[in-house]
Amino acid sequence: MDRFRLGGVTLHRIEEWQGGFAPPSAMFRGYDDALWQPHEREFVPDYHQAETGLIYGFLQSWLIDTGSEKILFDTGAGNDKERPGIPIFGGLQTNFLERLSAAGFAPGDIDTVVCSHLHIDHVGWNTVRSADGWKATFPNARYVLPIADRACWDPSDDSVEPSATGRAVNAGVFEDSIQPLIDQDRVVWAQSGFEVMPGIDLFAVAGHTPGHLAMRVVSESDSALFVGDVLHHPIQIHNPDWNSQFCEDQDMARESRRAVLEETARTGALLVPAHFGGVHAVRVLRQDGKFRPVYSPERLA
Repeated sequence: MDRFRLGGVTLHRIEEWQGGFAPPSAMFRGYDDALWQPHEREFVPDYHQAETGLIYGFLQSWLIDTGSEKILFDTGAGNDKERPGIPIFGGLQTNFLERLSAAGFAPGDIDTVVCSHLHIDHVGWNTVRSADGWKATFPNARYVLPIADRACWDPSDDSVEPSATGRAVNAGVFEDSIQPLIDQDRVVWAQSGFEVMPGIDLFAVAGHTPGHLAMRVVSESDSALFVGDVLHHPIQIHNPDWNSQFCEDQDMARESRRAVLEETARTGALLVPAHFGGVHAVRVLRQDGKFRPVYSPERLA
């Protein structure tokens, strides 16, 4: 499911990386094996590696082609980046730009880049290494970034202190993937209510980070919510109170996740998290007071 229609727009999935990441017991706060086990067979092999016990995840971007605008949502980890906080994403040499080309797009075709938040694996391809340092990967794009995350991650701004985990994980990210864009006057700072274009807007889903934004795309009779790290794995649809270890505000992260699930279940919107495997996007049903994901590709169209 690397290309499909949503109303009158076309969605393209651009993959950067895939692999085992962490066991669920280490990934989720509030993990309870009694709540995981009833669903484990549902997750293998697309979302969980039975042989290793690791969650199977992806780094991927979504390109929304409206016909008049090409919008890239989240930009993965990037190449050549030093990442002592999460070494698995450091020093990568992936063919992300070749995959973008295979989908029919050159970096210069992108009009807008939207980053849901400023974590290591959502901003990496904002920049590429050049002889003069880091430069914008997408030379004709504006970069729409969450203003409330700047206070958390900008080394020159100490007004908001990230958690110790967040500080360690995000070491070096602002310096190589955000600051060069600021210096090149490429950034548009955004908050909830920002309109990317008619039919596409951003709304707050804070908790994972202070400024985390999701993007709502409405086209004809269908809609999609691109929600970044509001969810990392389908188990969080079954158990919305499970946060990742990387969420900054635990209570707010749960509230945002439930609000997103409520909207998708109520409206039938396509739910597009950042790291899902399988068909990479799901619909959500609510039955007997509980949410459940619908993975069938037929439900995506």
